Amino acid sequence: MADKGSRKIFVNMAVRDLKKSMEFFSALGFDFNQKFTDEKAACMTISDEAFMMLLTQPFFKTFTKRELCDTTKHTEALVAFSCGSLEEVDTMVRKAIGAGGKPARDPQDHGFVYELL
Repeated sequence: MADKGSRKIFVNMAVRDLKKSMEFFSALGFDFNQKFTDEKAACMTISDEAFMMLLTQPFFKTFTKRELCDTTKHTEALVAFSCGSLEEVDTMVRKAIGAGGKPARDPQDHGFVYELL
């Protein structure tokens, strides 16, 4: 890569119900850039450099020739967000479950804290 400056990343995720998906992530404290949000897609801001595009399944299909995953039977993605403390992790999990999320498995403490320098 010629340019060593920072890059932005836009992760695209197909969703069955855009409104419900936006409500879920809003409950977790995420905002949406309205400039890039409409009835087919929503641009969720993760940081100044990272965004998740929630795309309705029909709109997502316009970007690929491959079949979409049936998420009632298969896992399509694992999404992880950093937290500042174990207490914040517990709060985020409670919010996610309260907003309709379901735990993938029992919680695990891996015994590490990652700090950005």
